[in-house]
Amino acid sequence: MIAFHTIPDAFSVAECAQLTEIARAAPAADAGLVRATTEHNLRRADLVWLDDLPETGWVMDRLIDLVARANREVFDFDLTDFSESPQIARYGAEREGHFTWHSDIGEGRLASRRKLTLVTQLSDPGAYEGGTLEVWMNSNCATAELAPGTAVLFPSFALHRVLPVTAGERFSLTVWAHGAPFR
Repeated sequence: MIAFHTIPDAFSVAECAQLTEIARAAPAADAGLVRATTEHNLRRADLVWLDDLPETGWVMDRLIDLVARANREVFDFDLTDFSESPQIARYGAEREGHFTWHSDIGEGRLASRRKLTLVTQLSDPGAYEGGTLEVWMNSNCATAELAPGTAVLFPSFALHRVLPVTAGERFSLTVWAHGAPFR
């Protein structure tokens, strides 16, 4: 199995800028972990949930299409639904925004059903330093593409991290596709 599947131009540069501005204007929550716990040594970011924003309904339609195509072409997982809202994460240098090694499958009611993770780069890589998304799969660490609008998909059980942002700010869009537990 590959570390991740990349879809260039999943969102246009203009759409990425629009989503970033929407996220900047919306009230953000401190990013937590599964079961509503917070541990800043593990994760430091601000989150905006798209289900809370009326002008972003089109985003979910795009994400559903991207996941369906990638699943059909690459993963062939038994996916049934999207039980969680897409989120935009802001990793800012003022807090050394980061997320240490983790998988997206957890003990929570929804997290236990996550099968496929999609992360879309919204920021131009010149707008920040650090903040690299790395995925660990098959004893290999792969670095995700940084071009705005690029979607990266990987199994939710894959270990991954976002390195600390040391200058500027990085925005990304994440959603999970759900299904019956892996067996």
